[in-house]
Amino acid sequence: MLALAAALVAPFEGRSLVAYLDPVGIPTICEGITAGVRLGDRATPAECDALLERELQRAVDAVDRQVLVPLPDTRRAALGSFVYNVGEGQLARSTLLRKLNAGDVRGACAELSRWVYAGGKKLGGLVRRRAAERELCEIGL
Repeated sequence: MLALAAALVAPFEGRSLVAYLDPVGIPTICEGITAGVRLGDRATPAECDALLERELQRAVDAVDRQVLVPLPDTRRAALGSFVYNVGEGQLARSTLLRKLNAGDVRGACAELSRWVYAGGKKLGGLVRRRAAERELCEIGL
């Protein structure tokens, strides 16, 4: 399941071995890693692989802690990608989570399409990412 989530995350995050400022000005390295990153930091491909795996596992663990209904791996991967991008706290406070835990899976998956803003701006990359997450989330509905 982590491989499925990684396959979803990697194309949208891209990989940079040198820290850069993301679209909202946050220092970022590898596949969207921001914690503790400073401009000028460097990483090897192996370090990026390890960071991606660790952070994706944390994201999926957060999904597993907060979601009270059973999820197929496709939905877990979609939500893991979402949490990897927006953070565990955003999931905890979301209408998406409330709908999912109330049994409204279709409504919860549709909520993904609302999360397309960063720094108050609608970003095309987030629109595409959320569409891919939603498609994966809705498999089997």
